[in-house]
Amino acid sequence: MQMLRSTPTTTAPIRILVADDHEVMRLGIRNLVEARSNWSVCAEACDGKEAIEKASQFSPDVIIMDIAMPEMNGLEAANQIARSQPQIPVILFSLHLSKELVRQFDNGVIRGAVCKSDAARDLLDAIDKVLAGETFFPKLTPVSFS
Repeated sequence: MQMLRSTPTTTAPIRILVADDHEVMRLGIRNLVEARSNWSVCAEACDGKEAIEKASQFSPDVIIMDIAMPEMNGLEAANQIARSQPQIPVILFSLHLSKELVRQFDNGVIRGAVCKSDAARDLLDAIDKVLAGETFFPKLTPVSFS
């Protein structure tokens, strides 16, 4: 039997783990997320190893994970979290997303991806989608330099 996650219409709060090596980025994500009623950042991590530890400790409903972090990158950390806690959806967060990079996410572990420059527009939608059991990947167009 699949356990359904809480939605914004229920009373159970949505708990989010934010993993990014930049404190200002973590603060920005926190402000964006906590503007939604009943959502909170339950923990923060500044590298992949800490993200694994915090995921185990706090069992968040969703993880927002930067790809490029020290100690262990977000892809490696997401794969390790998926082995022990496969029910936690991971949304990768990156400064640069390409079609090639997003193709690497198509492994069942990563449930979404958001470009940092589009966070204000896309991040809350991405969280809603993954909590509903869906995926959220941006429609990327090839870059043309002609």
